[in-house]
Amino acid sequence: MSTATAHDTAHDHHGPPAGLSRWLFTTNHKDIGTLYLWFSFTMLLIGGAMAMVIRAELFQPGMQIVDPNFFNQMTTLHGLIMVFGAIMPAFVGLANWLIPMMIGAPDMALPRMNNWSFWILPFAGTLLLSTLFMEGGGPNFGWTFYAPLSTTYGPESTDFFIFAVHLLGMSSIMGAINIIATILNMRAPGMTLMKMPLFVWTWLITAFLLIAAMPVLAGAVTMMLADRHFGTSFFNAAGGGDPILFQHVFWFFGHPEVYIMILPAFGIISQIVPTFSRKKLFGYSSMVYATASIAFLSFIVWAHHMYTVGMPVAGELFFMYATILISVPTGVKVFNWVATMWRGALTFEVPMLWALAFIFLFTLGGFSGLMLGVTPADTQYHDTYFVVAHFHYVLVAGALFSIIAAVYYWLPKWTGHMYDQTLAKIHFWWSVISVNILFFPMHFLGLAGMPRRIPDYAIQFAEFNQLASIGGFAFGLSQLLFLYILIKTIRGGEKATDKVWEKPEGLEWTVASPAPYHTFATPPQVK
Repeated sequence: MSTATAHDTAHDHHGPPAGLSRWLFTTNHKDIGTLYLWFSFTMLLIGGAMAMVIRAELFQPGMQIVDPNFFNQMTTLHGLIMVFGAIMPAFVGLANWLIPMMIGAPDMALPRMNNWSFWILPFAGTLLLSTLFMEGGGPNFGWTFYAPLSTTYGPESTDFFIFAVHLLGMSSIMGAINIIATILNMRAPGMTLMKMPLFVWTWLITAFLLIAAMPVLAGAVTMMLADRHFGTSFFNAAGGGDPILFQHVFWFFGHPEVYIMILPAFGIISQIVPTFSRKKLFGYSSMVYATASIAFLSFIVWAHHMYTVGMPVAGELFFMYATILISVPTGVKVFNWVATMWRGALTFEVPMLWALAFIFLFTLGGFSGLMLGVTPADTQYHDTYFVVAHFHYVLVAGALFSIIAAVYYWLPKWTGHMYDQTLAKIHFWWSVISVNILFFPMHFLGLAGMPRRIPDYAIQFAEFNQLASIGGFAFGLSQLLFLYILIKTIRGGEKATDKVWEKPEGLEWTVASPAPYHTFATPPQVK
């Protein structure tokens, strides 16, 4: 009998491990999904606290609260923590929870690696945050860490930042390998690829993006390390290198990365909208092909982040056309969601409210992205608050809203309890109003020429900044209500039925749909 078998047999006598060891050594996809989701929520609150520092400083012109260097550390770590600590782990957590159940698999394909890919995260996150307490302070060069600012002038703590980025990348790659192995090898008999729920499809495609993009980031930070300590000159013009090379390498990772953070969101919305429309998703196969097209195109548009570096006009034209092209499959998705709702028996439960807010606000972010994709326009908008407004509409009102929608949609299945609907609706309206007060004025600030990543500004930008800061504090506060709703639901409450979203309040269905909660229900008739 091997040690592993002996160990397993020993375990069987005592039942499953309890307490701390349950969470430390778990190979259960649901437990690991839960760990990911709690970790990402923790990071969301930490990254949000940093955003509060930024908005407090920008509440009025002049230097109020923090010195410029600390302000730069806040903008840098806020970005890194929200991307690598909040949004990505939340989607991986949802993948862990849902994919095995949606494809009829007993667990993930590689359960031990699943445990490892999670437990790397808290250490990487702690390492990243610890840089704030080091001599010279944390990284202060923006989340895009452009050379030579990060290589030649970065603080001592930059090396720890590089190590943290490597760890975060390892975690992502292992998670992606696991997801691909699970989806391709462990589907229930009869579940062909074109029968999979859309959330599974979007994650399959996202996992390939992760495997292709993360090593590029690893290459970028490794070259940084070499430039800092081993006498190379990858990004140093004095030694024959090129700082523009850094931007190419970074954005070749960075652009697929933004699609890594939105494709799973598309999958979530494609699960929620059909449920509350009581209709099949409109154009299932076109949704799959649109997702694949977006993923392919995401690799050939990276230099639209670099229109101002002095590219040849032919290069600018190529990247402009490719960028505009990527809005076509995205538009197909939005059209299909709207067509799904068209003449459906709509009800507006909490997850549906978030999904609708997602569709509306993400589309708005898509339009400002289209503006930024046009070279001569972007030359004006570049590095202004217009860009900040654009990517926060797609990442907060897009990715984050879809994650919250998913939590409200599946929480009754996860906990067995129904949450307080009234509180959840208050959370929704509070969030959706405050997020617009926070980010919408930034469009005007950017168009008026206010540069991003600065702690002080000219007097004419004061009113819009004050408005944005008020919206920011309100939005931050609303997420504490979300935390309260979650804890309250986990601890108890009204028992959830086996078909949670079957019968909406105040409507009687004549046909009870036999479909499980994650597939597509047949449209019932209203009495």
